[in-house]
Amino acid sequence: MIKKLGRYEVLGELGQGAMGVVYKAKDPLIDRVVAIKTINLSLAMDEKEEYEGRFYQEAKAAGRLNHPNIVTIYDVGKSGDIAYIAMEFLEGRELRDIMNDDSLLPVDRVLNITAQVALGLAYAHEHDIVHRDVKPSNIMVIRDGHAKITDFGIARMASASVRTQTGMVLGSPKYMSPEQVMGKNIDQRSDIFSLGVMLYEMLTGQAPFNGENVNAIMYQTLNAIPAPPNMLNPIVPEMVNFIVAKALAKGVEDRYQNARDFAEDLRTCRDTMPRSDQLVDLSTPPIAAEKKLPDTVDIAAVRMAAGEEEVKSASHVGLSKAFDSAVATMRLAALTASSEDVDELSKTFNMVRPSEESINQAGRAALSAASALPAQPRRTTHQNLAELSTGSRGGNLLLIIIVLLVLLGIILFFVY
Repeated sequence: MIKKLGRYEVLGELGQGAMGVVYKAKDPLIDRVVAIKTINLSLAMDEKEEYEGRFYQEAKAAGRLNHPNIVTIYDVGKSGDIAYIAMEFLEGRELRDIMNDDSLLPVDRVLNITAQVALGLAYAHEHDIVHRDVKPSNIMVIRDGHAKITDFGIARMASASVRTQTGMVLGSPKYMSPEQVMGKNIDQRSDIFSLGVMLYEMLTGQAPFNGENVNAIMYQTLNAIPAPPNMLNPIVPEMVNFIVAKALAKGVEDRYQNARDFAEDLRTCRDTMPRSDQLVDLSTPPIAAEKKLPDTVDIAAVRMAAGEEEVKSASHVGLSKAFDSAVATMRLAALTASSEDVDELSKTFNMVRPSEESINQAGRAALSAASALPAQPRRTTHQNLAELSTGSRGGNLLLIIIVLLVLLGIILFFVY
């Protein structure tokens, strides 16, 4: 193991990063513990100069960011063929590890983490920096539930220079936006799509776009319409279905235009829900008899444990019929897919294609209803009308009885 990197004294190895080893180290000048991420520069000479130049350029850009939800970069340096970034050392865990250990996280905690990441991205975007590789393994969560984004700017370097060396695109295809898949120029809305994929996965335990290989995943990203999260996890509020649909819109103009609006909607929804414990268990999880794959969660087991009848009732009580089953899929398709895909889907379901006005009205109604309701089971409109009708009948009957008693008293007075 390396003993020293520049002036930093290496204390131990924290893990393997995407492009090198991550170390725990000490800065002797100010007696501060840091995390050091290393990048191996042992490339062909004609590529090394470009690779190294881009590394420093991106590291400097990321170093300008100072936000509570972004890991702070302290220093950049080089030792032999190893370039490194010294950053704040966090007592926490990667979000990917938490997701694997805990299976499905509480919905309010999912919304809280995603909103924090969205705020960090919004700050970076306002400083003209796009992350390009938003995914759970690039999010650190510390004990109080605070989330921090890592690896800012590094993804751009990896996907640009290393691709010419290996002949393949590096990164995480499962979280790529449609414009990334097609090799188009990207902006902050690409990060928003990637965060939407991450949100969907945390809510349901499975990625919205999946496949046996990279090509299959990319095809799904460009063409597939994911089921609303509520259909896979019945406790997800319907407001979240609309938030996810907007974040995962195929067209950049139909997506959230900035991450701050995305965060605001997430926090509005979170505040309508009862809060769960936000603390993170930093202890090493016990070794399971059968280790789950990194990106899978046994949704079937969750449903079986609850019982089919309980799951069925939980998924329908209080839900607006404007967002349910096949109708939900059609509306989600209209929000996220191309016109041709929506027409094809309407033929498959033998349903009339929803109008743009009906989609907008349903979205506004769901958002306003979810933000106005207290954290308790919702009652349907029919239930409320029934109660109102019952109450009215009861009040009318009481009034009739009172009138009859008064008339009877008058009659008795004159008779006797």
